[in-house]
Amino acid sequence: MTPDDHIFSVSALTAAVKGTLEGAFPFVWVRGQVVNVSRPSSGHVYFSLRDEECSLAAVWFRGNQKPGERFDPLTGEVYEEGPRPSLALSLENGQEIVCAGRLAVYGARGVYQLVVELAQDVGLGRLHEEFERLRNKLSALGYFALERKRPLPAHPVRVAVVTAPQGAAIYDFLRIAEGRGFGASIRIHPAPVQGEAAPAKLIKALADIAAEGWAEVAVLIRGGGSIEDLWAFNSEALARAVFESPLPVLAGIGHEVDFSLADMTADLRAATPTHAAQLLWPAREELLQRVRALSDSLTGAGNRWRERVESRLHSLVRELSFHSPARVLSGWEERLSTGLKLLENAWQRFAERREHLLLGLEAAVARPPRRLPALEAAVASLAGRLEPAAARSLTATAARLERLQTGLSLGPQRLPALESRRARLSDALDFHGEKLLTQAERRLERAGLSLEAVNPHAPLERGYALVRKADGSFVRTTRMVAPGEPLRITVHDGDISVRVEGED
Repeated sequence: MTPDDHIFSVSALTAAVKGTLEGAFPFVWVRGQVVNVSRPSSGHVYFSLRDEECSLAAVWFRGNQKPGERFDPLTGEVYEEGPRPSLALSLENGQEIVCAGRLAVYGARGVYQLVVELAQDVGLGRLHEEFERLRNKLSALGYFALERKRPLPAHPVRVAVVTAPQGAAIYDFLRIAEGRGFGASIRIHPAPVQGEAAPAKLIKALADIAAEGWAEVAVLIRGGGSIEDLWAFNSEALARAVFESPLPVLAGIGHEVDFSLADMTADLRAATPTHAAQLLWPAREELLQRVRALSDSLTGAGNRWRERVESRLHSLVRELSFHSPARVLSGWEERLSTGLKLLENAWQRFAERREHLLLGLEAAVARPPRRLPALEAAVASLAGRLEPAAARSLTATAARLERLQTGLSLGPQRLPALESRRARLSDALDFHGEKLLTQAERRLERAGLSLEAVNPHAPLERGYALVRKADGSFVRTTRMVAPGEPLRITVHDGDISVRVEGED
């Protein structure tokens, strides 16, 4: 390593110092006396802070001065009448201030300086120091612990308010409370909210509220102001009274940016007095909406319950009707009705078949006069065929006999054989002749029986009669005739003409 490795250039050393210094002090608080104040046309403020031994250059750039703001970012004080006073405009030599900012190295001159972002007169700084001391002390005692904080009662109807009776805070609180909740009784315990006597009066008001035992919750409210105006609520004694209160305490002190020890110790902090009323009671319109929503939900639940009950009832009715005697009887009635219909159809078909058969018989009875000659002719034809066949058979047999007799003359030695053969032929001729005659007689007998069966006049010999109307149709039922209608009755030996007189 050469000696040159330990030698910095001015720029390198300045950059190293800049990085180290600015990294080690990114944000610092510095208190000192203002000297060498300079205000160039750029609007920046240049000055130095010094104490008995040292001096520190400082610059307050125009962009960090923020003269138009309506609240102090250090104290939280809100200026309702207009922009907050600008310390940058009133800063003068000899004034003691507290500055917050970052350290920066200005390489062109080889110096470091404080870039101011916030500044405040040292008197206010002492208040902040006291506030921080008390805050740390009370925090160590557990005053701010979340686990000890009590919930506020829901919809309180008895509320005790500690505040100045003529201040704007109580009017804002009452105005908001009027349109919220279900209605409540509010008792005002007057007490000063500013000045040296205020902490003791506030503590006494809290004690009176606890002694009465009337209220459900105690409320501490005050309008906005500077840290000096709100200092009464940073009293350690008041914080102890809030901590030891048997009632839940709601604090709405100053504006949203304002914080006091009483706020931190209270069971619940409101950003403003109006916000305190909003935390105690919900808006009446919200309650009405909740009532309407609950009503709709109840109506829907009732409708769903009714639908479930109706569905179950219908299911039970269906099950009951399925097993009821009425349904069983209805099933038997349906089966009986079906059976009756089937029986009726079967009877109708049976009647139709019988009627068709009767019509066929009537037609057959009406045809015998035409069929009888044909049957007689068939019998005659059979008889005619039988006689020639018998004659031919006899002729052939006779011829064979003659041939046999001729053969007898041929020799006595053949006579026994021929005689035997003749006997067999004679027997066969007799057998076949008798068989043919028997068959012919049977055929003739069957033909005669068939003829007799279709003879319409045969039943008439047993006492039956045929009744015809004038048009020749047969009378089968009494419904087919009318009184006075002529009829013709056929018996076995002739016809009789009659006239219908009535129905029996």
